[in-house]
Amino acid sequence: MMNERAQHLLKVLIERYIVDGQPVGSKTLSMLPGIELSSASIRNVLAELETMGLIVAPHTSAGRVPTARGYRVFVDRLLTIRPLEEAALHELELNLQPDSPQRIAQSASSLLSELTHFAGVIVTPQRSDIAFRQIEFLRLSERRVLMILVTLDGDVQNHLLTTERDYTPSELIEAGNFINQHYAGQGLASIASRVADELRQLQGDIAELMSAAIRLGQSSMNASNAAVVVAGGNRLLEVNDLSDDLSRLRQLFNVFERKTELLKLLNQGRDAQGVNIFIGEESGVVTLDECSVVTAPYRINGQVVGALGVVGPTRMAYERVIPIVDITARLVSSALSFRA
Repeated sequence: MMNERAQHLLKVLIERYIVDGQPVGSKTLSMLPGIELSSASIRNVLAELETMGLIVAPHTSAGRVPTARGYRVFVDRLLTIRPLEEAALHELELNLQPDSPQRIAQSASSLLSELTHFAGVIVTPQRSDIAFRQIEFLRLSERRVLMILVTLDGDVQNHLLTTERDYTPSELIEAGNFINQHYAGQGLASIASRVADELRQLQGDIAELMSAAIRLGQSSMNASNAAVVVAGGNRLLEVNDLSDDLSRLRQLFNVFERKTELLKLLNQGRDAQGVNIFIGEESGVVTLDECSVVTAPYRINGQVVGALGVVGPTRMAYERVIPIVDITARLVSSALSFRA
């Protein structure tokens, strides 16, 4: 258990290292404001912190740098979160307006990258059910119908139906009006399980079209459940902590390209109540051992449907990155829920 003096010294050391990127020695610490200890006392405390595995002395320097474990203690117990600057908040609010889920996902990942100078990532909405606002059927030719499904979150899906018989335009309008009147605002999965008996009692034309809407809508939802959007991966080329090892950087770009590991990691972030931080090996992805991943879940009408975040070096300004990720998740949630 660290005493108050050791905690304060660890906090100051990590904050200094995050800013400068240089190992921090006892002499440097002794000259910083708020450190009322002699160099000898500082060296003793640093030795204790090193024994605890929170800092380490690189071979090329007498100073110390934080370990992943040290960053974890810093983030969990010592970090002072800074309010997000007005300019950054305004940019997020301006660019995360109600829109389609695909465009919002692209905007969110780009903004995360732009504001943090790291890689922004987001997994597109994954829902156990999908609620629709409106369904419309248009006759294209004999026994060929275009179904237009608009979801509550503003996504528009077009599906081509091959029907058992030819429908007149008036029949298609009547079927669409009936479905919208009785089922709009409900989830397709819940409708499928609840209206099985009702479908058998409906007129044949409405029953067939209703069944097709449920089947194709659910199929489209499942097909889009694993999309990960990555923006600004090339910004990591400008991060000295990562760009010094070109082989590791190449592997990192492969992770961005494959996206499988990122999807798994972001899905873990969905279960968090708020911002979740994976530091170094905590991610479970070997290529990210020198990185930190800051994630937060986002919602549609109160239901968690995905997660977004930032991938950068372990030496990042957590006090600034955390509120950026948190506020972005809240704004994405608001933008996607606007049609409910």
